[in-house]
Amino acid sequence: MSRNDHLVDFSIPQLLRWRVNRTPESPALREKDFGIWNTYTWKDYYTFVRKTALGLKAIGLKKGETIAIISDNIPELLFTAIGAHAIGAISAGIYQTSMPAEIAQILQYLKVTAVFCDNQEQVDKVLDVRDQIPNVKKVIFEDPRGMRAYLSDDWFIDIKDLYQLGEQAHTAAPDLFEALVDQGKPDDACHLCLTSGTTGLPKGTIMTHRNYINMGVRITEVDPLEPTDEYVSFLPFAWIGEQMNSFGVAMATGITINFPESVETAMADLKEIGPHFMFGAPRIYETIRSEIWLKIDQSYWLNKLFYHYFIAVGLKAASYRMTGKSMSLGLKIKSWFGTQFIFRPLVNQIGLLRLRRAYTGGAALGPELFTFYQAIGVNLKQIYGQTEITGIAYMHRDGDVRPETVGKPLPGTECKIAEDGEILSKSASVSPGYYDLPEKSEELLDGGWLHSGDAGFIDEHGHLVVIDRLSDVMHNHKGEMFSPMFLENALKFSPYIKEAVIYGDQREFVACLINIDPIVMGKWAEDRGISFSTYMDLSGKPEVAELIMEQVLDVNSRAEKAHFKIKRFALLYKLLDVDDGELTKTGKIRRKFVKERYQNLYDALYDESVDNKEVEASFQYQDGQSTKVKTSIAFYTVKGV
Repeated sequence: MSRNDHLVDFSIPQLLRWRVNRTPESPALREKDFGIWNTYTWKDYYTFVRKTALGLKAIGLKKGETIAIISDNIPELLFTAIGAHAIGAISAGIYQTSMPAEIAQILQYLKVTAVFCDNQEQVDKVLDVRDQIPNVKKVIFEDPRGMRAYLSDDWFIDIKDLYQLGEQAHTAAPDLFEALVDQGKPDDACHLCLTSGTTGLPKGTIMTHRNYINMGVRITEVDPLEPTDEYVSFLPFAWIGEQMNSFGVAMATGITINFPESVETAMADLKEIGPHFMFGAPRIYETIRSEIWLKIDQSYWLNKLFYHYFIAVGLKAASYRMTGKSMSLGLKIKSWFGTQFIFRPLVNQIGLLRLRRAYTGGAALGPELFTFYQAIGVNLKQIYGQTEITGIAYMHRDGDVRPETVGKPLPGTECKIAEDGEILSKSASVSPGYYDLPEKSEELLDGGWLHSGDAGFIDEHGHLVVIDRLSDVMHNHKGEMFSPMFLENALKFSPYIKEAVIYGDQREFVACLINIDPIVMGKWAEDRGISFSTYMDLSGKPEVAELIMEQVLDVNSRAEKAHFKIKRFALLYKLLDVDDGELTKTGKIRRKFVKERYQNLYDALYDESVDNKEVEASFQYQDGQSTKVKTSIAFYTVKGV
């Protein structure tokens, strides 16, 4: 039994109060503003939650009603969410990148009655759809810049004025807030978390206080954290990945959450803090890997020579370290030298030197990239879960890290595999269902088990292996099964490949659309005197296609079965984009949508007589305008398949 088991019987505001009683002056939150880090103690944190809660009550937010949050990561976001929880209301996160029409749909679906925005950009989006959201009674803003023209409209309220209302309410009734906090129950709904929406509009997953706190307690049973540890909050709050740390892990352990000055400075601010643990989607680790590759490529020839020698040593040492096996003295010595003189300085440059553990989830990370991080001394571990089980349900343990798996269940989590191969789970972190979608909720929790929608199996070591989404697992024309995600990850290990979309369901062979990495490939082209003007121009260069052909051949050479080999590919003229609906907000491919959007390219991939095809490329700009450009796409057939 864990020493923190009693924490799961608290609501989030009650757990915050418990923290204040234990360590009132310890740092709870830290925010960088105008280049200076400002600290909030646990006592400060609770005071601002109280002001916000009573202010929300004063403007008419009632128990059971929902307040939506559209904001970059700032302390006020947590004050608002937990303040709402304290009065029995429910918070809901919306991605900052969402367009007005999408915001209107979500606000309508979740029956939102108030909205918190961090700045004028987000306020203007809500204002654009005001006539479509009659339920919204108030819009709260944090940054007053550009808001002067709105102050005469009582639909808007500055958060400072909200605090003032809260202080007045507290003065009038000093015991009111504590009484409201006492009324909270651990199984009350506290947040509506949007699913990733890979197959359509996102669903609002009902999350309870117990869901978050149980996950925070259980993960730290496996990987303990100290109250002095640092975490940098740079993931979108609308994603379960950020909520599980802000609501769950931080409350369960007392660690400090650090908020970067802006989205643009997040990685630089991360280097200043030097976090002890980190969680991120695979795309973040892929980007950092590309940055490392560029640093090495731009280094002196001797540094390159040492790096390539010691990365081979590191990969070999990692295979021992991850499985808890002892390595030979010679390998230990060489690994130590590589770590001290090559990898420690490199890891220090990217701000991860103090990192004890890093986690990745939200989508699959290829085993090659996973092992690479272990080789350079970053203890990266795979986690697996989904929004409906509070983000994490399975994870690797130190000394038992197997790159092809997602680890073992967290304490208190049960797992079984259904007859059709679907992964089923049970734990106290499982959501009660979807908001206002009873039929979908019944399907999700059929038979008392959470149905993940993912195919997988448990290996001989007791580790869970995730194959792919059940709906995405493909079979060729002979009925032979293969995982598109596996092949896509193998391709994306190449620093030159940003994204890949595999096809081949019910077809004679596997084909692929590939996005080159504009930064790494651009540097490669410049070094060779290959001139280019745009991404479209670069992706159309024959020299680039030759290099990508080498990457595809390398993946094919490691394919265990013939039907896993890629026979045809094309380089896409634009990067797949969230705003174009091709990726979810967390970077997952919306495979069906991509296939339909590029149907002409898909058809050409399976017509081996086609080497080139004229297409009309459509581009969507951030201001909503679009343009069309005609271009020629080349299609390549891989030898030996």
